[in-house]
Amino acid sequence: MPTVSVRMDEALYRQLKLCAYSADLSFSKFLRPAIERAVSPDGKATITVMDELLGIQIHTFALLSTLAREQSPDICGKGLEEARKLLAERGLLEEPAR
Repeated sequence: MPTVSVRMDEALYRQLKLCAYSADLSFSKFLRPAIERAVSPDGKATITVMDELLGIQIHTFALLSTLAREQSPDICGKGLEEARKLLAERGLLEEPAR
C-alpha cells in the first residue's frame, strides 16, 4: 500500500492525533475515511477550491445584477444576452429542449 506524506500545522496535527487516540484508531485508520470521502465514486474530487471560487462568483454576480437592475433594467437583459452568448461559445449552456 502506498504511503502519503502531508504537511500541516502543528496545532491541526495535535488535534487530529487526539481525535484518533480518542476513537482508539491509528492515525492512518482515522484519516483514511476522510481521504476516501474526498473522491466520488466516479473518481472526481468532491471537495475543491473551485467550490469556493464559484460561491464568490455567484455572490458577485448577484450584487452586480441587483445594482444593474436598480440603475437600468435593460442593462440586465443585455448582460444576460451577452452571458448566454459567451456560455454557448464555450459549450457551457445546454441546448434548449425541442
